[in-house]
Amino acid sequence: MEKEVYTLIAKRVPPGDRFVLIDDKTNTVHLSLTETLEAYFAKVQKAYDFKLSPLKGEIYIITNETVAPEPPKKFNIYGDY
Repeated sequence: MEKEVYTLIAKRVPPGDRFVLIDDKTNTVHLSLTETLEAYFAKVQKAYDFKLSPLKGEIYIITNETVAPEPPKKFNIYGDY
């Protein structure tokens, strides 16, 4: 079974659509959403799907992780096992 995982990569810096990457030690402010995504791609060199949360002012990458199904629960109502 696969599960979508959202990882925060950037936060908005008011005013406007300016963003700072979370892991950027220099705190470079990118002046647009496109510039921010391009900077992240240049940093990681891997393509991802993105999710924008405009009300929170956050950008996430979307990854898929394989999750093992939970084993069925065992009940011992009658002491049979």
